[in-house]
Amino acid sequence: MKVVVIGCTHAGIAAVTQILKNYPQADITVFERQAQISYLSCATYLHIKGTVETLSDALYAEPTDFVKQGVHMQMQHDVIRVDAKDHTILVQNLTTKAMTTVSYDKLIMATGSVTAIPAITGIENPKVMLCKTYDQAHDLCQNTANVKRILIVGGGYVGVELAEGYADSGHQVLLIQQPSHLLNAYVEPELSEAIAKVIRDHGVQVVTNTTVTAFKETDTGSLLVKTDDQDYEVDMAAISAGIIPQTDLLQGKVRMTRNGAIETDDYMQTSDPDILAAGDCALVHFNPTGTMVYAPLASHAVRQGALAGLNVFKRRVRSIGTQVSTGMYIFKHTVACTGLTYAAAKAAKFAAAKVSYTAPYRPDFMPDAYPVTVELIYDRNNRKILGAQLMSKHDVSQSANVISSQIQNDSTIDQLAFLDMLFSPNFNNPFDYLNIVAQKAVAQEDGYLRT
Repeated sequence: MKVVVIGCTHAGIAAVTQILKNYPQADITVFERQAQISYLSCATYLHIKGTVETLSDALYAEPTDFVKQGVHMQMQHDVIRVDAKDHTILVQNLTTKAMTTVSYDKLIMATGSVTAIPAITGIENPKVMLCKTYDQAHDLCQNTANVKRILIVGGGYVGVELAEGYADSGHQVLLIQQPSHLLNAYVEPELSEAIAKVIRDHGVQVVTNTTVTAFKETDTGSLLVKTDDQDYEVDMAAISAGIIPQTDLLQGKVRMTRNGAIETDDYMQTSDPDILAAGDCALVHFNPTGTMVYAPLASHAVRQGALAGLNVFKRRVRSIGTQVSTGMYIFKHTVACTGLTYAAAKAAKFAAAKVSYTAPYRPDFMPDAYPVTVELIYDRNNRKILGAQLMSKHDVSQSANVISSQIQNDSTIDQLAFLDMLFSPNFNNPFDYLNIVAQKAVAQEDGYLRT
């Protein structure tokens, strides 16, 4: 059986790995536009600030790793067309420009996503750059070396991390966010303000509620940035205004949402029984709402890719869904999130409530007993946990994973309030901060449910 995988970043790599393990007789061919695979784009800002020495250090797999196992790795090949009816694809070799038609029995779409490029006059200026792929990151870092003033457009995870990278490397950084708060899709406004303060305290100029309207090169060679509020002058700009699924090849051939994300079932199969999809090109099942959503994350890509590989010939393992858990480390502060924000929970028509808790994560007599802030969101009707966000100079990332597992298993605030968690003054208080924030939620609901 011939399996064709289109795209070989995180989802594609995970799919091929599982096919090799579970279907050793399969004939696997991979088509990838780039010369490299497996670039972790979060390494871009880490390289800018000097944590990662070279961008190539963030490549965790090489094409030759799969070639040695019998995979036909067609690098720098672009798939031009998919004929789902005839089970063929038209491919162009980007080096020789030669065209080839290739047949398949099963097709795995792992084409990923592309940076959403805002409709801004002058955005084609070479001083305005992208930062998603390995080549884009390489160009961005190369052009960073000899400039001082950097504009970042977009205050999501990528934008905030880039701001830290540039600030730590001695640049003057301007971060412009169109919504009213940074990380608005991930954290409560109170946490967003705390994050913005940390960033500003490290020299980053943060401007929210502002839209960039035009870029124009000045007579002195700098970049004039026009907004709906005022003008700024910088040396270069980086765009991090979101991403969109790259699914043109399957338009009209499988079911998609309005933004082009591919719909799949729990086995990663599309509406075409011989085409599977995984990663940034596909939707995920979001457990807090029980709906399919577009949430492009590397963590989702590897899990979906692995499922696509496992299920390519037999429906073996179904997806358990996701809580869209995320995290970042910004100026020595950990920010970690999972599930719904309060605003998202209200928009989803839950009887949502939230509670906040801030206190030292371990006893005061211990050194560096940093405060931890927890925002917990829950449903007042059934008391189930819907989401949480945490921020601290202490590493609270694994606490978000605890809440993720609680949401996964339909746990309530009453259960989290007494959840068995280890205690040591080295790590926490006798009641962990997750217990305590849940106890505050219980008190807000006038006490525990009788059991």
